[in-house]
Amino acid sequence: MATKINKEACREAYNLARDDATKVNCVTFKYNGSIIIPGDQGIDYETFKRKFTDDVRLLGGTFLQFGFARFTTSNAMSKRVKFALITWIGEDVSGLQRAKNGSNKTLVKEVAQNFAKEFVISDHKELD
Repeated sequence: MATKINKEACREAYNLARDDATKVNCVTFKYNGSIIIPGDQGIDYETFKRKFTDDVRLLGGTFLQFGFARFTTSNAMSKRVKFALITWIGEDVSGLQRAKNGSNKTLVKEVAQNFAKEFVISDHKELD
């Protein structure tokens, strides 16, 4: 069965993380069967990082998940908000599932269109 995305719900979560008027700065997108839906959202990056785990089987017994995070960077002159798209691929994901994830990530990118950096992560150390 082809993977689909609940665009309306995912776009709402994405916009929440982008909105300066909210405290939400991190959202996850996860699989519900073959449909990508919004997962958790929050304000704490440490809690957000813990959502990416191999303990939860997310897609057909494999470990795939997406996240979107807002970061504030600053220097002496200015303060800027940057966004990152994160793809979590657990270590036990097969090559075929990794390839399929590329087309699924395209679905997520239809919703999460504006970000400064994209990361493909399989080790928690990379999230630090």
